[in-house]
Amino acid sequence: MGVLQRCAAAATVGLVALLTAGNPASAQIKIGSVLSVTGPASFLGDPEKKTLEIYVDEINAKGGVNGQKLQLVVYDDGGSADNARTFATRLVEEDKVVAMVGGSTTGTTLAMVQVFEEAKIPFISLAGAIQIIEPVRKWVFKTPHTDKMACEKIFGDLKRRSLTKVALISGTDAFGKSMRDQCVAVAPKAGINIVAEENYGPRDSDMTPQLTNIRNKAEVQAVVNPGFGQGPAIVTRNYRQLGITLPLYQSHGVASKQFIELAGPAAEGVRLPAAALLIADKLPASDPQKSVVVNYSRTYQAKTGQAVSTFGGHAYDGFMILVGAMQRAKGADSSKIRDEIERTKGYVGTGGIVNMSAADHMGLDLSAFRVLEIKGGDWTLIPDT
Repeated sequence: MGVLQRCAAAATVGLVALLTAGNPASAQIKIGSVLSVTGPASFLGDPEKKTLEIYVDEINAKGGVNGQKLQLVVYDDGGSADNARTFATRLVEEDKVVAMVGGSTTGTTLAMVQVFEEAKIPFISLAGAIQIIEPVRKWVFKTPHTDKMACEKIFGDLKRRSLTKVALISGTDAFGKSMRDQCVAVAPKAGINIVAEENYGPRDSDMTPQLTNIRNKAEVQAVVNPGFGQGPAIVTRNYRQLGITLPLYQSHGVASKQFIELAGPAAEGVRLPAAALLIADKLPASDPQKSVVVNYSRTYQAKTGQAVSTFGGHAYDGFMILVGAMQRAKGADSSKIRDEIERTKGYVGTGGIVNMSAADHMGLDLSAFRVLEIKGGDWTLIPDT
């Protein structure tokens, strides 16, 4: 009974909905998604789920893909890796999906990878860590920029500011640890010297002791915070409370207005790498992403009444890459869809211009990242030169 009760509880808490665009009886192609719609990563999963719903409806209203309607099956893992794996198995064994777009966090994504690899079903993740796609797995792809790219983009901006001695304060979650490791690995090549390190747990509510240690290191010139969720907002508030005036960098894991709201006035001056989506209205007309990010922003805001985030953009890109692959595959054969995802070239999305290959299951280069600074409670673009 204990096992049955736990399974029932997971299903009750974790199942958001079995979402069918159009009439369930007419839906012929099932697309799966496991997202962190509730729980500590809901700021990721909620806009992802809403985005998928919006665009499945839009595609179906236009006749579907290759004349077939899509059925979207979504489960909420609540941020739990165990739940994510359970729902991934359900998508494969019970729902019989042909492809998967989801995985809000690095931890939940990694918990599902083996399920889809063994089932030979293409899985497009919406999480950040580079270990999702390196080493390359045949059936696994991702849309967000990697944590390694975030480190490289931040370090490039630091070098332009002649700041080379850096402290790290990292979250101990899967993403925070992965980005910390990537930053440590790429720092020497980037000409950056990491002179102090601290970390914090996902439930910590005060990072003052760690930041005090950093403040007491006289050689520190800037601070980088690999992390996502509420932790970086707490770090930012504590940073200002301690009167630290050194430049503070966050990761793309906080690229939403929710971070600015949580951090409040303390967010002023914080820099981070992020997709062009956050500054859609500020891009020049000549920017190849302009029309895509503006149209997505307007559609999302009109449908939800909420500010756009890069996380919903990751879902948009994953879904549109999948739709394009299905159109080229001319059917719902998972193997053919996988091959066409891997052949994606020149896709202009919210995250950048995607060119995938057998050796690259993300397809973005460093130019897809922009360095943003928070000024007056909004995003501003920092030129790369």
